[in-house]
Amino acid sequence: MPSDDPALFYTGLVAEAYGALRSQTFDPARYAAFVRRCGEPALEVGCGDGHPLLDLVADGLQVDGIDSSPDMIDRARRAARDRGLSVRLDVALMQELDLGQQYRSIYLAGPTFELLPDDTVALGALVSFRRHLHQDGVLLLPLWVADPTPAVDLGVARESTDGSGTVLRYTPVSEQYDVDARTRLTDVRYERIRPDGSVETVEKQWLIHWQTLASITALAERAGLRVAAVDPDPALLSGRIGEEFCVELTPA
Repeated sequence: MPSDDPALFYTGLVAEAYGALRSQTFDPARYAAFVRRCGEPALEVGCGDGHPLLDLVADGLQVDGIDSSPDMIDRARRAARDRGLSVRLDVALMQELDLGQQYRSIYLAGPTFELLPDDTVALGALVSFRRHLHQDGVLLLPLWVADPTPAVDLGVARESTDGSGTVLRYTPVSEQYDVDARTRLTDVRYERIRPDGSVETVEKQWLIHWQTLASITALAERAGLRVAAVDPDPALLSGRIGEEFCVELTPA
């Protein structure tokens, strides 16, 4: 199975299937509250097809969006036009941002930061965020200690059918899980099955490189940032598999 650039995972059929097949949605109110508390302008990193970004813009907040996938940004732009919203949307890698301004609020909706393939690239992203963060600004990173896909779920498809009868299907095929490297590499298959029986198939490798509180704290310090808040309380975190937490980072 071919190995893909993680930055371009969400392209083509994968981008088209994202909205229909995503297993996680985000509460826009959570991120709106963060922006109101920390200030505008704000930047949503990894904005995908515009969820939850466009809801914040519709609520009157000044929020820009970036994503590494041109296909996802195209979808977000179409969604913005359909809703009559004016919003800045750019194609950019997290570690190579050059947006020409600073933000009081920078956030990722969900653990998108863990799509970065290793700590070197993650550090580059944090340095990039620091460069774009106002001296009084705050960066919100939701993180997750990835758990392995249960063996009983490998080979089991998740699918959605649209009004024309076209089926979009996602199947995790096999997986390599490395605790020491903090990586989960899953071979996945996306399919579009049309009513006439024709099938379009795309095979990809989905890489998660997770962070623990210790690892993100160390990377933040190297990037000129400091951990200002952790949710839940750090005393409740153990680095166990499946653990979810958020850190707020500010300029050191």
